[in-house]
Amino acid sequence: MPSEATRLSIVLVEPNKDRAIQIIDSLQDAGSYDIHVIAENTGLARAVVAHNPDVVLVDLANPSRDVIEELSLASGPMDRPVAMFVDTSDDTMTKAAIEAGVSAYVVDGLRADRIKPIMDAAITRFNMFKRMRTELETTKKALEERKIIDRAKGVLMKARGIDEEAAYQLLRRTAMDQNKKVVDVASALVTAAGLLS
Repeated sequence: MPSEATRLSIVLVEPNKDRAIQIIDSLQDAGSYDIHVIAENTGLARAVVAHNPDVVLVDLANPSRDVIEELSLASGPMDRPVAMFVDTSDDTMTKAAIEAGVSAYVVDGLRADRIKPIMDAAITRFNMFKRMRTELETTKKALEERKIIDRAKGVLMKARGIDEEAAYQLLRRTAMDQNKKVVDVASALVTAAGLLS
């Protein structure tokens, strides 16, 4: 997300011109934003990608599954916060929106006094989930690396008749000598052992 000195870039998906003006006025009263309005649902993906906004706000009376799917492709909910305002909804649409990665799904339409707090909540929720996804990916990568290193230690223990600590020290020393990461040396060793067996 941009710093306070940078203007937040917002794409507003709003087919109704009067409502779009009302939303823009409400946002401009709350802060300084760079707002682009998209009035058509067709070509939504291309239009949003072209603007590459920080936040996407969507105001649709009754979104269809197609619009939600297009929106998920367009807005990149994993890349930016998306707040969707709908007049009516059902469990299927709510579930589809959440599964598509919408950060805030607000039923009962959009009111000017709620736009800024809901947008802020969507940004906060998006950032929280992004941190969680990053931590999960880091943990998965660490586990995969640990598995590779453990396999390499096993290969060395069997081939050289050494204990686990000595095998790890050998991997570590080799990595330092070759200016590589331990996991890279371990991966090469596991691959070579696989070819030799």
